[in-house]
Amino acid sequence: MARAKKNSAKTGRRHPLATAALLAVGLVVTGAAYAGISTTSATAEVDLTSPSVIKDGEKLFAANCATCHGMGAQGSGEDGPSLIGVGAASVHFQVGTGRMPLAFQGPQGMVKPAQFTEEQTLQMAAYVASLAPGPALPEAHLLAGEGDSARGGELFRINCAMCHNVAGAGGALTQGKWAPPLTGVEPTHIYNAMVTGPQNMPVFSDANITPEQKADIITYLKYIEEKPSIGGFSLGSIGPVAEGLFIWIIGLGSIVALTVWVTAKSN
Repeated sequence: MARAKKNSAKTGRRHPLATAALLAVGLVVTGAAYAGISTTSATAEVDLTSPSVIKDGEKLFAANCATCHGMGAQGSGEDGPSLIGVGAASVHFQVGTGRMPLAFQGPQGMVKPAQFTEEQTLQMAAYVASLAPGPALPEAHLLAGEGDSARGGELFRINCAMCHNVAGAGGALTQGKWAPPLTGVEPTHIYNAMVTGPQNMPVFSDANITPEQKADIITYLKYIEEKPSIGGFSLGSIGPVAEGLFIWIIGLGSIVALTVWVTAKSN
């Protein structure tokens, strides 16, 4: 009887590594939650009109951007255009997408991992915005993706599809330039691109496309990004001409090959 009690007590014990495993899981979850809260609060607490934020942005600008754009952001010729009047939206787009600082001089800036945190990006945006009036950052409700996707699709096809493709897959332009794909792009960067017109993109001011219509375009882009391809394989959404050519080459080629094979077998 005593031995049975001892065995039952033994089986009820935790494994020696159970406590360590639970502690590790707790630390990972806590760390992830803290990182998310810290990032959100840092972004929310950045006041672009605060003198201290502008001062910090000026220091960051002087250390990382002034070589090309000048100490007062007045520009230094073709290599570094003037940033007077480009607004916070332009800085947030260029720096937030990693296009700036440039990796090398080329037809246009390449998308790459951002070199600055969101807080630092906003600080530099605040400094540039303090130099002269320019396009401001969008309000949060315009980026929620809760607009009219049907109207957004119509606006996108009229104003954007000739360069970015009707499915936002991007496309080649002249002189080695290109319209980048719009899949996986943050809504704030899409909005900022529309109001600032980076690279070869035209500026769509609120007189051309209202803020609500811009929100509809963002809603459409997020809709087609998440929506599955109902017709089957999307083939990269590169357009009907290329996709039709694929069917002609692969489809007819397969039929011809099958016919030759069947004929050879019968002979």
